[in-house]
Amino acid sequence: MPQPNRPSGTYRVQVRPDFPLTAAAEIADYLADLGAGHLYSAPLLTAGPGSEHGYDVADHSRVGPEIGGAEGLAALDRALKAAGLGLVVDIVPNHAGVAVPAANPTWWDVLKNGQKSEFAGFYDIDWSRGRVLLPVLADSPDALDDLRVEDGELRYHDKRYPIADGTGDGSPREVHDRQHYELADWTRGDREINYRRFFAITDLAGLRVEDPDVFAATHAEILRWYNEGLVQGIRVDHPDGLRDPGGYFDRLHDAAPDAWIVVEKILEPGEKLPPWPVAGTTGYDAMAEVNGVFVDPGTEAFFDTLDHHLTGATTSWQDLVHAAKHDVATKVLAAELGRLARLAPDIEDAAQGLAELAACFPVYRSYLPAGSRHLAVARSEAGRRRPHLIPVLDQLTARLRNPADELSIRFQQFTGAVMAKGVEDNAFYRWTRFVARNEVGNDPAKFGVTVDEFHDFAEQRLAEWPDTMTSLSTHDTKRGEDVRARLAVLAEVPGDWTEVVRRWVRFAPLPDPALAHLIWQVAVGAWPISRERLQAYAVKAAREAGTGTSWLKPDSGFETALRQMVDKIYDDPAVHREVADFAASITPPGWSNSLGQKLVQLAMPGVPDVYQGTELWDHSLVDPDNRRPVDFGARRELLGRLDDGWLPPVDETGAAKLLVTSRVLRLRRERPELFAGYRPVFADGRVPEHVLAFDRGGVVAVATRLPVGLSRHGGWGDTTLSLDGHSWTEVFTNTSYGGNRLSVAELLHTYPVALLVKE
Repeated sequence: MPQPNRPSGTYRVQVRPDFPLTAAAEIADYLADLGAGHLYSAPLLTAGPGSEHGYDVADHSRVGPEIGGAEGLAALDRALKAAGLGLVVDIVPNHAGVAVPAANPTWWDVLKNGQKSEFAGFYDIDWSRGRVLLPVLADSPDALDDLRVEDGELRYHDKRYPIADGTGDGSPREVHDRQHYELADWTRGDREINYRRFFAITDLAGLRVEDPDVFAATHAEILRWYNEGLVQGIRVDHPDGLRDPGGYFDRLHDAAPDAWIVVEKILEPGEKLPPWPVAGTTGYDAMAEVNGVFVDPGTEAFFDTLDHHLTGATTSWQDLVHAAKHDVATKVLAAELGRLARLAPDIEDAAQGLAELAACFPVYRSYLPAGSRHLAVARSEAGRRRPHLIPVLDQLTARLRNPADELSIRFQQFTGAVMAKGVEDNAFYRWTRFVARNEVGNDPAKFGVTVDEFHDFAEQRLAEWPDTMTSLSTHDTKRGEDVRARLAVLAEVPGDWTEVVRRWVRFAPLPDPALAHLIWQVAVGAWPISRERLQAYAVKAAREAGTGTSWLKPDSGFETALRQMVDKIYDDPAVHREVADFAASITPPGWSNSLGQKLVQLAMPGVPDVYQGTELWDHSLVDPDNRRPVDFGARRELLGRLDDGWLPPVDETGAAKLLVTSRVLRLRRERPELFAGYRPVFADGRVPEHVLAFDRGGVVAVATRLPVGLSRHGGWGDTTLSLDGHSWTEVFTNTSYGGNRLSVAELLHTYPVALLVKE
């Protein structure tokens, strides 16, 4: 549906204690100069103490004091309005932060008063076990001996818990045993927790936002901002955890009918967004298409062979995903699986059948009645893999098809968590054939995207979701956009990559060869990267993979070997030189890919978002690496030079990317009518396959793809673009062109991208 407050383009800012609202206010004029229409902020409500991201909202009634409180928001509002900008704010309806109970007034009251609490209905708690299980104690049989009663509270080291009225007498253990909660060994959480969590994070408790009273209480402050004109857009985090996402979006749209609403919905390739009253997604689907069209799909077999040689692996991506998801369903989310199985007491082996269906579910979740075909696919695949469970699967699917069945409702919430933990946080770190494509919203088994496929995607987006967000980087991407752009070059030089990586893995062996291949790819993709950043990434990646070490049971021996492997990159002069030289060899074509994908993302159908700092080269890795401070002073200075007429070279400064970003954003803001259509533009001549071009209805974007192959062909030669007979101005170089056939070599003489505006 049309979105009245549709931004021309957004700029994502991670507001946090070390970059508070006042700091965001100070860059409003820069963002306006850059060409953004709206600042797009991380969550602003009060998060748990010390939160560095804001997604653990503990108090929905006020702006977080650690980021500046109400005064900070007022200052930001004044600065944005003075700069002519709007505000899009991130909200978290699915869960609340409960790591520090005293910081969350509703959770504190529930722990103190149990089912009699006025807030007992706020949280998705299974009260059948009697008490709320809080898995916070050390893994020791004597942990409860460390409890003490102080100031009318139950204390465990630095943790504080309420004491119900009339239960404060006796020893700390006796007091504990009278409470509405049970403090338990932290390792029991995955098996026994009795409140819905965000994935497997016990510090984030699921909210029952489907209850109108809970919706009203958790959204009152956000809707006040909307009604007072502080906020024009809302980004909704993790809708897949909600009991009734469609009903939620209906309610939110009714409360904020003119707001531009986008949802953090991860669509698998080919999956459709349900017909919700929203503008679209936060752009992972576009990210997969844009990155993929800069990957050479013709070298997939090389990487299959290399992967098999390095790892000996014969497991397909599909089988690896199934195994990882089944493991998550039966171990990490065992408590949630048990709760589901208890809803089907008459079905023998219900837990086994539900776990298998979740492992085979082809998308994150269904939204019955929408998406019922996904259940049919899961049932067919589960029956193929587990024939002995077919009677169980048939009994379960009969119920899971019914949108009103409690088992069906909770199963839909369960499959999303299984997919996220099994694929994003596990399989992506195990299947390392070509990690440029291991990204949220993409199927890594799909090696690349053809030009024709990209045009089909873009035309479909314009027709169905013209106001959806498009992204290249987010706070949740596994690798920054420019890391992926450089890694895409590997698909053009498979022989060179095979030669060096086979030598490196022999020189610095690791017990997990698939993980080693991941780290070598990341090293050249993010180079030059500090030892500390690569070490931190390697440990996180290893623990997510869970093969040699894990978060639950870190293996010090494996992690020592891992650090030694990384150290060799820096301490051995020959290896260090080889890595640096190879990275240098793929950096210029990587820059070409970066500029190409940035232009395409900014100019294609949808509302483009720029993640903080990515207007220059950004070689960040997975969080928290991608939340490092951004030097806005340097960006201001470079933008000023560009506006004074400087045409920067394509070099390590990244100024060329700033040129592309600012010029496209400004044009979209100032002349939106030029971006109302979509028509593929095809090249003729010697190397037409190296051009990706499209006309948005008065502006034509032209990008170079597969630059190494283009160089091997000796350049553009006689390749031309067919345009109508109008005169055109190329925006980046301010050059005029005319005629029906335009020489690509002439057009892309200065930069590997061009933006033509009809005069």
